[in-house]
Amino acid sequence: MARRRSGFPEYASVAEKKQKARRQLEKYQATHPGAKPVTIQGTKIASSFWGKAWCKHLKYYADYDNRIPRGRAYLKNGFVFDLFIQKGAIHGVVYGSGDKLYDVSIHMDPIEDQRLIEQIGGHIENLEELAQGKFPKSLEKEFLTEENGLFPRINEIQLNCTCPDSAKMCKHISAILYAVGARLDAEPLLLFELRDIDTSALIKKSVEEKMNSLLENANSTKSNRVIDDDSVLDEFDLE
Repeated sequence: MARRRSGFPEYASVAEKKQKARRQLEKYQATHPGAKPVTIQGTKIASSFWGKAWCKHLKYYADYDNRIPRGRAYLKNGFVFDLFIQKGAIHGVVYGSGDKLYDVSIHMDPIEDQRLIEQIGGHIENLEELAQGKFPKSLEKEFLTEENGLFPRINEIQLNCTCPDSAKMCKHISAILYAVGARLDAEPLLLFELRDIDTSALIKKSVEEKMNSLLENANSTKSNRVIDDDSVLDEFDLE
């Protein structure tokens, strides 16, 4: 159980923190039956292509590197009681010190669909491919680049938390950002919804590009065959 050292705040082990968080989560879920907590099994926050890519991108928020590790610990300890992702917004509830709950809101600027669609061209054939990250390595530069990729730059997001911390990115916001990476393991296409990108448009564009390429090849092959047929007629002096 938690112990208080003379002159120091109460100390609790990681196991004790997790156990206490589980009890508090049960109370929260009793009054919020639609809650979607994020729990981590093992040591890795994410294992899928998109989940790992999201977590890796957080390193670009270097101005907040002292907050990022604390948020990661909050997530691993089971402190993210709720997470909801929708177009352009992330909402979460984080269990904090003093058994208090803090509401986190993160808003993101949308990406212009047409730009990304044009960059991707005809490389993706179906949603399963897109969800699993099974596409040419060259596309990773389009998706993952710090400057104009799918992931938001720090100036493209607005952060808010109800905690008293005056920092722009507190540990509760950091915990929610990492929780998004974990959620993308199960629902990777939420990332595209978050950035207001129509995945069906991406696939449609790819299919159109491929069909046009096939038609061009077919026409080219047909032309060559016509020439060959004419040559045969000439050879045998046939009309």
